[in-house]
Amino acid sequence: MHVLRSERLAAILLLTAASLGLLLANLPFGSALVELKHAHLDLPWLGLELSVGHWISDGLLAIFFFIVAVELKRELVIGELNSLSKALLPAIAAVGGVVVPALVFLAFAGGTETANGWPIPTATDIAFALGILAVFGRWLPMRVRVFLLALAVIDDLIAILIIAFFFTADVDLAALGLAGIAIALFGAVSRVMKPRSAWILARRPQWPIVALLVILGVLAWYFVFQSGVHATIAGVALGLVMARRPGGRSAHTLEPWSNGVILPLFALTAAMVPVPQVSPSELDPAFWGILVGLPVGKIVGITLVGGLSGLVARRRSGTPLTFADLAVVGALGGVGFTVSLLMNELAFARHPGVADEGTLAVLLGSGVAIVVSAIAVSARSRHYRRQRGARAGVGGAFSR
Repeated sequence: MHVLRSERLAAILLLTAASLGLLLANLPFGSALVELKHAHLDLPWLGLELSVGHWISDGLLAIFFFIVAVELKRELVIGELNSLSKALLPAIAAVGGVVVPALVFLAFAGGTETANGWPIPTATDIAFALGILAVFGRWLPMRVRVFLLALAVIDDLIAILIIAFFFTADVDLAALGLAGIAIALFGAVSRVMKPRSAWILARRPQWPIVALLVILGVLAWYFVFQSGVHATIAGVALGLVMARRPGGRSAHTLEPWSNGVILPLFALTAAMVPVPQVSPSELDPAFWGILVGLPVGKIVGITLVGGLSGLVARRRSGTPLTFADLAVVGALGGVGFTVSLLMNELAFARHPGVADEGTLAVLLGSGVAIVVSAIAVSARSRHYRRQRGARAGVGGAFSR
């Protein structure tokens, strides 16, 4: 399972799964596979009416968001976001990387019935971005990776808030209240798993606590789903309330399953759309907003806004931030993929045709960003390698 923790392999599996899904959907038997994705696996006695695709995007993907939330909590407590001074620059850059792509999208689709798709190009795929950095950026300073991770974590937090507030229908307050109780109990019970808790020090078996946490986690997911809030938010809430060390161990255990099964399965099914048989002029404006917003909006937003804030930070702290390194991070930020595909499904749930076009736009836009970022990371890595005394992973503008 250790190999599935590799950032490089995670990125390769995601790209392969998405490419395979797109290919299969456009083969002669592709329509049968698309119908299978939309086939329902209902549990009527529980009030769960979900298709195969929704079991993956609403159910399994909650585990991915749990891992993201655990990483976010760690960064906020002991990582690169544990103080205002550390978090300020990546936070400002992340906001720029959200606002500019949204504006680019609205420049194409504003005033149309698909304008609510503006959040789609605002997301960054952490796994993909770090994978590209690992493959092509051996000589980049470690600070570049840290900055990218901090920015991507903040970007995911913004994406989570967007999903919670903009893609939530009528809320069932009773179900939401029950979800809150389950989440609070989950957080309380997780404290029993802390290294110095009385339970652990007494050498009592851990499996009853683990089983109780799983039950509470499933209940939290169920009640969040029934409340009308998107079910993946349950994974976020559980990751944030879980005790930090038990949460880290849980995320470490789940990471290979997320990288090797959940994310590739989601990419496979999300990308399983037929290529529209229309001319470019007949494509919905949302298609062009996503296609341009991801690679162009991200690099412009992160580089310009982050660079301007970096000039202020330099005057205050002396930290030598460069536009070139920010441009590399901006190019990596344009790889939307997982969260962008999810937002596309949510935004265009009532417009299946536009949703298919949006999926293609996410794949193409992320593909362009992958190529651009690979070239940019490679060029910047060679720059640091040429520097006198440079060693892999140290030195450079982001070094301490």
